[in-house]
Amino acid sequence: MLQRLLNRFKHPPGTHEVEQVFSQYEMSMPAHQNAINALPGWNSSFPGSDALSAGNHPLHADGRIVEAMRAYGSLEGKVVLEIGPLEGMHTYMLNQERPARIDAIEANRLCFLRCLVTKEILQLDRARFYLGNIQPWLEKVDTVYDFALASGVLYHLPDPANFLLQLSRRAQAVFIWTHFFHDEAMPRGDPRRNPFSGRVETRTVAGLSVRYYERSYQHANTNASFCGGMKDRHYWMHRDDILSLLQRVGYRTIEVQAEELAHGGGPCFSVFARK
Repeated sequence: MLQRLLNRFKHPPGTHEVEQVFSQYEMSMPAHQNAINALPGWNSSFPGSDALSAGNHPLHADGRIVEAMRAYGSLEGKVVLEIGPLEGMHTYMLNQERPARIDAIEANRLCFLRCLVTKEILQLDRARFYLGNIQPWLEKVDTVYDFALASGVLYHLPDPANFLLQLSRRAQAVFIWTHFFHDEAMPRGDPRRNPFSGRVETRTVAGLSVRYYERSYQHANTNASFCGGMKDRHYWMHRDDILSLLQRVGYRTIEVQAEELAHGGGPCFSVFARK
């Protein structure tokens, strides 16, 4: 009786208690923006970004990918491998060329989920996204791809030269955008050297000696927008070693499309290679 009286005092007749909505539910009008908001850490903007708010980088209109597709030629009916799609904006550009299929492999769970949101919003009907490590895919899946795209991947890997070797067995043509190590472009005292430990290894891949420059993320992985590699210890290759290895593993046409030695993240270039 006392409890009922207290409840009546707390919620007098004619008033209604506000019920709590469980946090895993979206109560607003259904919209694509809700799906974007459900996942933190967006890097990319969407085409027609006035309508949708995500990240700040217009990767859906990336000139590097335009040049890569120009160098390759028509992708219509081709089988394409994309490594590290991030949030699916380069996939969107590939999808517009009407390939037969795009296999897009993403290891970062949040990035993978953002790719699925992008796929739904932009109706990427030629793309299939897979969550997982690209290395066993290259070693065990027997598909030979007409074209492979690996933008922003090589410099995040614990064994980048072996990745290029395995990729060469699966792709007739490749496009790579990557940072690389270069003493003259990034001399001692350059703050871009700070994440490097100073340790340099020499490994032999496909009979070629290549240099590995050890590097750390310095806790950048704690941010939801982090889109680097799976391990803190990763290695950058030397510029010359990348080009020499591509030739060694069978690519006959090798085109450096753009090079930016003063890039804030470190020297970088775009490379297209075809067998």
